Amino acid sequence: MTMDEFIVIIPSLEPDVKLVKLAGELKAEGFARIVIVDDGSGPEYDKIFREAQEAGSCVLLRHCVNQGKGRALKTAFNYCLEQEKGFFGVVTVDSDGQHCPEDIRRCCQALAEHPDCLVLGSRDFAGKDVPWKNGFGNRLTRKIFGFLSGIHIQDTQTGLRACSAKLARKFLSTAGERFEYEMNMLMDCKEYGISIIEVPIQTIYLGEEGSTHFHPVRDSLRIYAIFGKFLAASLSSSVIDIIMFTVLIWLLKLFGADHPILLATAGARIVSSIYNYLMNKGVVFRCEGNVRATLCKYYALCIVQMLCSAGLVSALFTFLHLNETASKIIVDTVLFLISFRIQKEWVFKKG
Repeated sequence: MTMDEFIVIIPSLEPDVKLVKLAGELKAEGFARIVIVDDGSGPEYDKIFREAQEAGSCVLLRHCVNQGKGRALKTAFNYCLEQEKGFFGVVTVDSDGQHCPEDIRRCCQALAEHPDCLVLGSRDFAGKDVPWKNGFGNRLTRKIFGFLSGIHIQDTQTGLRACSAKLARKFLSTAGERFEYEMNMLMDCKEYGISIIEVPIQTIYLGEEGSTHFHPVRDSLRIYAIFGKFLAASLSSSVIDIIMFTVLIWLLKLFGADHPILLATAGARIVSSIYNYLMNKGVVFRCEGNVRATLCKYYALCIVQMLCSAGLVSALFTFLHLNETASKIIVDTVLFLISFRIQKEWVFKKG
């Protein structure tokens, strides 16, 4: 398969001469179709874009104002699907010189061999030359994203990605306008059953910090916000659960009931679980599955989680003499993290 069957997409904000160099190198490498998206850089960058357009014989698309990398990619996907004919797939490339033409070609070749997959050009962040903010931001995001989503990949934020025209059309409906869009693409792969293939690439950074517009704290918060609804629903139900547990255990001890921890745990969990089920099904996971099926799975999980909670709280109270409420907070925090994965992968799994 020749490189003229692939369209290279380069979203760019306030570029420098590296964009011109990249466009020329891509043309020399055999890429005949290149689309650059000026994401509202402003008139002072017109000269750079003109030179890049000439160097690579590129199509230039423009946003009047900055709309974000996600929107720039969608603009390019839509243009390719509407205006270009007979292409096999697209490959997205950053404009700051971090992706060399040889690696871009290798990602295209991997896509040709695996047309139903999303291909990622994955960097290695263990090198000494990797800027601190890039290495830290990627490692932190990779760890958290892997645990919460079940998707374990080397580089969650790579801008070098290749996919077929069919998948590009599907990714047009992926949520997100800025850097979170690329993370949402990975989440959609999980939802749609799309395999992800990683191709090792060179880790290139120019200058002390590189020229990336990614900000680890600000943009990681945008990325982690996709889990915010689950956290909010779980935390609010946990507050309800702890309040009910504290009230019930006080009442049960007052009346001398047997097994007060077990009974208080059960009563509190019944109230909080009804609230949590409704929130998770309708708001968090937006699952349209059968109520009876999801409810049975949810309460099967609740029963196991309740028994684990009661047993572990009793153990902490008996052997470590910790306060019952404090013990419950510790135990349920751990069970909460485990519960997220089970609910996402089993209880409210789409499809």
